[in-house]
Amino acid sequence: MCADRLKQQIDFFVEVDKLKQITRQNYLADGTRKENDAEHSWHLALMCILFIEYGSENLDLLRVIKMALIHDLVEIDAGDTYCYDHAAGIGKAAREQRAADRLFKLLPPDQEMEFRNIWDEFEGRSTPEASFAAALDRLQPLTLNYRAQGKSWQEHNVSLEQVLARNSSMADGAPALWDFAREMISDAVEKGILQKERRST
Repeated sequence: MCADRLKQQIDFFVEVDKLKQITRQNYLADGTRKENDAEHSWHLALMCILFIEYGSENLDLLRVIKMALIHDLVEIDAGDTYCYDHAAGIGKAAREQRAADRLFKLLPPDQEMEFRNIWDEFEGRSTPEASFAAALDRLQPLTLNYRAQGKSWQEHNVSLEQVLARNSSMADGAPALWDFAREMISDAVEKGILQKERRST
């Protein structure tokens, strides 16, 4: 029984190594290359520890970290969908649900249930922990885009309106971080690295 359990855990551990191969549209802060999903998840987990004081009181930090590390595992199957690409977002939820079904089923039943519950909680933004994790999941790429001189925004013809619409939900989980983000967005517009309106194509 113990050997079977360990084999399932090892199989899952090896399977999720594939997250390192999923490239995101975001660049590293220095703009030299795009980050991958594993790097994003690590960065997000570190942010949970670093910025926990900006969430609501009595957040379960370990649960927030688990969300950070688990939330994008489904992209192993579903791929990364660029948040400003409306067409690519069609069917995204169904793709990710199928991926969650397959991936978490690799685990022993108790861990399958735990991982799936954490993933569902994050997706549903149903708790203060999920709202906080989601706020950080918005802040991370926003900050990298800003530091990389808007490289990804410019490549994808992203406008101020799109950035505000995408990121305003940060206010639900971390109001102080949303205030900071709004200042960063305004500065990006002033510097010309984020356009006020989409270019006509």
